[in-house]
Parts: sequence; structure tokens; C-alpha cells
Amino acid sequence: MSCSPCVSAAPGRPRPVTRSDPKNSHCSRRLHVPQAASAPAAQAAAEQITVKIGHAAPLTGSIAHLGKDNESGVKLAIDEANAKGISIGGKNVQFEMLSEDDEGKPDKGPIIAQKFADAKVAGVVGHLNSGVTIPASSVYNQAGIPMISGSATNPQLTEQGFAVTFRTVGRDDQQGPAIASYLVAEHKPKVAAVVDDATSYGEGLANEVEKTLKAAGVTVLPREKGTDKQNDWKAVLTKLRGKKPDAIFFGGMDAAAGPLMKQGKELGLKAVFAFGDGACSDKMKELAGDAAEGLVCSQAGIPAQASSKPFLDAYKAKFNADPIIYAPFTYDATNLLIAAMQKADSVDPAKYLPALKAIELNGASGKIQFDEKGDRKDAEMTIFTMKGGKIEPVAIIKSGQTVKYEDFVKSLAGEAK
Repeated sequence: MSCSPCVSAAPGRPRPVTRSDPKNSHCSRRLHVPQAASAPAAQAAAEQITVKIGHAAPLTGSIAHLGKDNESGVKLAIDEANAKGISIGGKNVQFEMLSEDDEGKPDKGPIIAQKFADAKVAGVVGHLNSGVTIPASSVYNQAGIPMISGSATNPQLTEQGFAVTFRTVGRDDQQGPAIASYLVAEHKPKVAAVVDDATSYGEGLANEVEKTLKAAGVTVLPREKGTDKQNDWKAVLTKLRGKKPDAIFFGGMDAAAGPLMKQGKELGLKAVFAFGDGACSDKMKELAGDAAEGLVCSQAGIPAQASSKPFLDAYKAKFNADPIIYAPFTYDATNLLIAAMQKADSVDPAKYLPALKAIELNGASGKIQFDEKGDRKDAEMTIFTMKGGKIEPVAIIKSGQTVKYEDFVKSLAGEAK
């Protein structure tokens, strides 16, 4: 898009090939990628074009740590692609990330999407929050710009019928049943409370949890609501205390979940506290203090620490930190866009979109294929608990089957051999 010179007339369209465990790839499994242009051909392509890839997430505010985690995944993938010297359409390509702070505000999503459209980005990775991603997706759809979210889990995102909308994580109607079923199996609550922050993400996930709990015969108390900016939950928790729930699920992000759990323990609630991916981070220890010990939470995908070793090593080397939650998924999302462009031999969204729909990539977060809606096929869900101030995975749930995390890790080791 930004590389306006025609790229479709280039001769010698590369043919996809299959290779395994490439030394310079961050994919530990088999990867379908286009055959790299020969060195002489690449050298002959004197013209260099710049391809812009947009990224948007909250980069300021209470959940900026998650937004920056997403941004780092995109940056790593782009820097690696540029280091490889990729040629598309007979031209040397330099990828450039345009990163915007949407502040996690739904009304900023369409504004930033239009800004990306005006800048003629070739694709977008984002946004982080479902409540921002869904309204922004309409603008991307109208502009014909492929977008892949690495963290938006609300089913509505891919139920709109937009041809350009994808995600590399599972959906809330997979995550909600996963965390609720785990609660029922391991903690056996008779009475449960469900609270949400009234956002598209929090309410949507809470709805899925509530449906599964009720289907399992658990008595669910009338829904309690707050906001994503709320840090005083005493009124809600005092009301719940009198009803003595065995479990409390909160749909929302860690910035609000931490105070809720801390105040719940201070008020003497004995319930197990459970959360979705938005509150499934080590930051809960900082926000809730010792009260965070024993929480149960889920993430829509494999744990960051189970990502491919080359990715983890490269991330650590570049940012001197470990990924928090979503960086492997935004890293993969970026590589999916780039791989589709290579396969189509074009950076024109209209030309590489069919390749993106059909692509198969074994990335940092595992095998990725999209279904007809743009959702990731067979997405894993992970259940965590807080032990010693750290979020630790305890189980992986895929296609309704629960596997202990240590067994999942052994299976990955066997797969890598």
C-alpha cells in the first residue's frame, strides 16, 4: 500500500515450499513459507519499497504493560523480517511498524483505524481489547485492510462476516467454558458469583462462564457489574459476602481485578477467585498482594513460556524481559501477514488476502490455520494458578480435552525431536 510502485508485474513468482526447523526461523516446527528469492535476483532488485504494518493497543494507562507486550511481539517480527532481506514483487522490502496508542478506549479504535487507512498500511496487528477491536474492524473492512488481533477474544469480532478480520487466539466461547469447567472439576462450587466490568470483553467472557456453570448445575447469583476503571469493589463484595459464594469469577482486566481480589480477601470472602486472560498475569501479585495467592485464571492460547525457544530467546535478547501473555500471538500475527505477502508475491491487500485466508504457519505459539470466519482452528486454552507470586500453568484444554501442563510440555518435547 505505502509501497505504491506496482509489485504485481514482477516476474518469477516464488513457489511455496516446506521446510523444517530452519536455523534462522522462530518456528520450531514445520513451516510453509515462500521460497526465498535467489541472491542474484535480490541483488538485482535495485528498488526498495517500504511496507507499513500498523499496530494498536493501549500503550499508556493501567494496562499499558499488556499493550507494550503486544507491540514488542510485532517489533521483533518486523526487525527479523528486515534482517532477512525479503524481496516481494521483485523489489527489496523494508517493513515499518506504525504503532498507535488506543488507550483501550472503544471510541479511539475507529479513529486510529482511519489513521492507518490514510497512511495506507498494508496490514494491521491489533487491537488488544475486544471493545476497541470490534468498532475498529468496521473501518479496516471498509478500507480492505487485513487485520489480525493477537488478543481480542470476544466472538463478535469474527461473527461480523468481515473478510479481512482474523485473530491468532481463541474465543471467549472457548475460554469461558474452559475456565468454568476447570472450576467445576477442581473446586466443585455449589454457589458462584459472576462479576464483569461492562466492557465487550469482560461481559462477553462472563456470559460464557455463567452459561457453563449453570449447565453444570452450579447456582449462579444475579450478575454484579462494575467498570474497567473501578478500584473500589467493597459495595459489590459486601453484598456477595452475605450470600457466601464458593467461587467468584470476574470478567475484566488485571487493573480492576487486582483490587477486587484484594478487597474480597480483606472482607473475609472464602471463595476461590477466577479470572480470564485479561487478569491472568504476574501483575496480579503487585495489584492484589498476598491475596492473589491461589487465584485461578485462563488464557486463550498456550502460555507465553511454552512458546518456541527461538522466539523466547530472541525476545529476551531484544527486550531484556520475558513476554507477558500476548507477544507470541502478535509476533505470529505479524509473520502471518508477511508470509501471505510473500506467498502472493504482492503487498497489495486485495492480492495477498486470499493467501492469508489459506495460510498454514507453525509459529511461536504453535500451528496456525484460520477457519472460514478468521478464527484460529483448534485454539488451545491454558489454566493457571498463582503460586509464590507467580502465575503458573496447570492445564491445557484443547477440543474439550484437559491435559496436565507437564504432560503438554512433554508432548512438545516429543514433537520437536
